[in-house]
Amino acid sequence: MATRKKTWIYNPPKPTKTKFKVSEEMKQYLKKKGDEIVEKIFKPEYLKPVPEKQTHNHIVDIYTKWYRNCFYFCVKYQCRPNSYPSFFENKFVKLEYLGDEKFQYSYMRHTGQWWPTFKMTIDECLEHVTTAIPY
Repeated sequence: MATRKKTWIYNPPKPTKTKFKVSEEMKQYLKKKGDEIVEKIFKPEYLKPVPEKQTHNHIVDIYTKWYRNCFYFCVKYQCRPNSYPSFFENKFVKLEYLGDEKFQYSYMRHTGQWWPTFKMTIDECLEHVTTAIPY
């Protein structure tokens, strides 16, 4: 049986995605504006009381949070009464900081992957969140 001849192949390092540091002022501004959107638009529209005979998962809270250089809009669901875990979280909008005061607007698709759409400023992203609710 013949053995395979070994060959060398050029394998350059993969390019790394540059992550930009978000300033504290920008974080506070986006958190304040995001919480206003949640309180004035999302909670009155989507937060309904949980029925006594709960048969499916229900939304119990809508909130925002920062994780690294991304700002998320999240939904907290309550599961059926005798299930574990009793709550779970879904993120539905992601604003990723790209530097130079620009953000990448992405939404969660039904496939479970983030779908990037636009590169915009903070105010344009927040305007898009209020007009184009992804679910």
